[in-house]
Amino acid sequence: MSEPVPLQQINRTYVRQRSRVLSFFGGCDFFRLSTHPRILTAIQGGMARYGLSVAASRRTTGNHRLYLELESALARFFGAEAALAVSTGYGTSLIAAQALAGEFSHVLLDERAHLALKEAAVALNCPVLKFKHRDAGDLVSTLNRCGKGARPIVLTDGVFGHDGAVAPLQAYLKVLPRDGWLLVDDAYGAGVLGRRGRGAIEFEDVSRKRVIQCVTLSKAFGVYGGAVLGPRKLREKIFARSGSFIGSTPLPLPLISGAITAVKIMARSDKFRTRLRSNTARLRGALREAGWRLPEHPAPVVTFPPLDANTTRNLHRALLAADILPPFLNYPGGPTNGYFRFVISSEHSRCQLDDLIKVLVRFAPQ
Repeated sequence: MSEPVPLQQINRTYVRQRSRVLSFFGGCDFFRLSTHPRILTAIQGGMARYGLSVAASRRTTGNHRLYLELESALARFFGAEAALAVSTGYGTSLIAAQALAGEFSHVLLDERAHLALKEAAVALNCPVLKFKHRDAGDLVSTLNRCGKGARPIVLTDGVFGHDGAVAPLQAYLKVLPRDGWLLVDDAYGAGVLGRRGRGAIEFEDVSRKRVIQCVTLSKAFGVYGGAVLGPRKLREKIFARSGSFIGSTPLPLPLISGAITAVKIMARSDKFRTRLRSNTARLRGALREAGWRLPEHPAPVVTFPPLDANTTRNLHRALLAADILPPFLNYPGGPTNGYFRFVISSEHSRCQLDDLIKVLVRFAPQ
């Protein structure tokens, strides 16, 4: 495939593509915290005070107190026993898996799991069995193939980025044996779903016992990096066993300063989540009324099924004519020929949403 045209994000919900300024319904900076003035000030202050890098692993001389401060804030926000900040959201599940390698008899992997989980599955160093997407019944059948005395771990997205669907975590835990665990990549759910923004874990109302939650700081929190949330013993195992964690330089301290501020902002107010839910409901409601058959997913992601080539081309042109960047994706895990995926932000204006609705209503199935 060809490399995408570079975009310059401006004014929070617009981008510049070549010479045009277009409404932007892509990316996953759901609350546009990446441009929040308090977070930018915190990053600038962190740069002035601490410099850019600790230039060492946290296992040696790089374990700055700011990392511990962020981890304490994340554990409180998510209601977890412990948190460990890592360099990328993508690497969270792999880092956790390296620490747990050899402790499970089987990995049970959702067939549409994110690429990061597929890599983590290999690192757990045991047989990997796939089950049908979001299908607790097929998970039971797959568990039965593991044999008596199996100690499985289920790997799944909390919210699937390709369409915003939530994994049935409660159903999974009900069918797992007592010593079975869940490892949930909750990049799209963290900060967004649940009354307090604790993600798919809170939305599905499951206990954190036997659950590892991996989150990113680059979506809802608007900064960068990731975190593994779970028992304190897991945090200790990562420090002791995970090569990816032990052998890497941690996040730059200015970004840690920004992340601490982002967590505080999210913890003190739910106004962003309230606006996001309202914008998402407005778009979904208008499209359903027009005839689009949209699933009842709670995440701020609206995906259309693959369209024929002529409709795809015409919708692409109509969006551009309305000054909207066409968010047409061809991404691993999605439909082979690509699809339209619209990501809603709390900061999209009513006018932007109405402009998008006007275009999409014209293409509703008859």
